[in-house]
Amino acid sequence: MSLDAPLAQIEQSLVDEFLRSRGYDRHTVELLPDAERHALLSEASVYASSKLTEVESRSHYLDEIRERGT
Repeated sequence: MSLDAPLAQIEQSLVDEFLRSRGYDRHTVELLPDAERHALLSEASVYASSKLTEVESRSHYLDEIRERGT
C-alpha cells in the first residue's frame, strides 16, 4: 500500500470536516451554484492542505527527536 492512499483518505476527511463546519456535506455542496461551490471547495482544499502540512511537520519533528535520542 502506498503512502498516497492514506494521505488521500486523510485529505478527504479534512475536506469533509471543513464542509460540515460550514453546514454542508459532499452531496449538498453539489447543489450550490457553480461559483459558490467552487469557492467553498477551494477553501476546503486550502484547509486540508494546511492541516496535512501541519501533520507532516509534526512527524518530521518527532523523527528528529527520535534520531537525537539514539
